[in-house]
Amino acid sequence: MARYFDVHPVDPQPRSIAQVVALLRDDALIAYPTDSCYALGCQLDNLTGADRIRRLRNLDDRHHFTLVCADFAQLGQLVHLDNKAFRAIKAATPGPYTFILPATREVPRRLAHPKKRTVGVRIPDHSFVRALLRQLGEPLVSSTLMLPEAEEPMTDGWQIKEDLDHEIDAVVDAGECGKELTTVVDWSEGYPDVVRVGMGNPALFT
Repeated sequence: MARYFDVHPVDPQPRSIAQVVALLRDDALIAYPTDSCYALGCQLDNLTGADRIRRLRNLDDRHHFTLVCADFAQLGQLVHLDNKAFRAIKAATPGPYTFILPATREVPRRLAHPKKRTVGVRIPDHSFVRALLRQLGEPLVSSTLMLPEAEEPMTDGWQIKEDLDHEIDAVVDAGECGKELTTVVDWSEGYPDVVRVGMGNPALFT
């Protein structure tokens, strides 16, 4: 059964954060809220977490995982950025954007696109996520919590607990969560290409 954590949306309890971090370090797969919608997440060196996400969401190996970062310094260690991308992405973060960029050697091969060697990165504007990442000390491997055949991502913590009780290890509920996907900007070819319009204003990259 998945553990259920009811945390404060603005000032999350340190004890709850510590417990979730301990689970992640023990190879847990969690569902957690962001500034856009719920996501599935696991630690970077969790060797089975990405495959569990793929099975749960019915994804193939070309799916772009997102590395959720605490800040821009952490993001910059994971992807290659030219000056133009650096300035534009820094100005738009934190926020509901996912950026697809060439991965550095810091990114495990199993998490990058098998042919392009690209990966998604993002910095959410969410109090719990920031607190969690600060204590974890590394990015979180993530994917939107959108089940096969669903038209919208999952947004209610207790419903996630009921539906995925035996599929994941923990659910974090921080109250009302966003109900839209992130805006995805592919910058892997050296220029911004908005491939999905979501919560983030696409006009910043057009």
